[in-house]
Amino acid sequence: MKDSFSSDASVARVRSRGNQSPSLTPEVLGKIQPQALDLEEAVLGSMMMEQSAVNSVIDVLKPESFYRDAHRRIYAAIMDLFHASEPIDILTVTEALRKLGDLQQVGGAQAVAALTSRIASTANIEAHAKIISQKYIQRELIRVSSVITQKAFEETTDVLDLLDEAESQLFEVAQGNIRKSYESMSSIMRQALEDIDNARNQEGGVSGVATGFTDLDRITGGFQRSDMIVLAARPGMGKTAFVLTMARNVSVEFNIPIAVFSLEMSAVQLVQRLISAETEISSDKFRKGTLKPHEYTQLHER
Repeated sequence: MKDSFSSDASVARVRSRGNQSPSLTPEVLGKIQPQALDLEEAVLGSMMMEQSAVNSVIDVLKPESFYRDAHRRIYAAIMDLFHASEPIDILTVTEALRKLGDLQQVGGAQAVAALTSRIASTANIEAHAKIISQKYIQRELIRVSSVITQKAFEETTDVLDLLDEAESQLFEVAQGNIRKSYESMSSIMRQALEDIDNARNQEGGVSGVATGFTDLDRITGGFQRSDMIVLAARPGMGKTAFVLTMARNVSVEFNIPIAVFSLEMSAVQLVQRLISAETEISSDKFRKGTLKPHEYTQLHER
């Protein structure tokens, strides 16, 4: 067995937290934290019995998903073996824990072996893993809300900063627990063939979202779902005007809802640029208030 796995980030993270309790103290507000210790044992035991069980949960759980510290250490060792393409069973996991110096902290080789003794079937491991993940999310929500509540009572706390912190921490909880899904080749192939058929039935060779610029649409076939389009040019070359024109075309000409996010210009400035393009009146005149009478009339007529 390779020694390289001992430097894995997940193990290092768990070992650094080895003597800490879970996210909070065992009791919060007089209640025991959400946990499912029996399911944690069942999942770990199943993973050491069948390789397919590892594949089923490796993208659902992370070491900190487990409530008990010993379980976090065992799962981290299993993860490292998995990523190193090493076999996973009672003996290899025990040896991995021994090399990490964690074997005694999880209760010894007997404790590792005991995890498999009550496993009759691994059929429900995905359901078990989902419950463990949900319990972890509950604990994280309790942790975040406890911190925010404590800070909310402090007179020196800036409320707007606290709102940003609450939003950021809740977003991290959500993002950290999104399951990374995998698709079979057959399902992807079906989707690919459907896309080819849909493109064949489109007029003008534009299967995506048309920009209103004929030559660009002919080259790209329109903007496709999941595409990230980067428009690069030096300052003052018309990037914003070009993007706004495309946005206007997509929304007005093709009746497709759009959203524009700008880190440089305000919403009013962007709309003034659109009005300028529609009325063919220089946006400088809007800013300086130098509209002539006929231009003012033209502005309101358009």
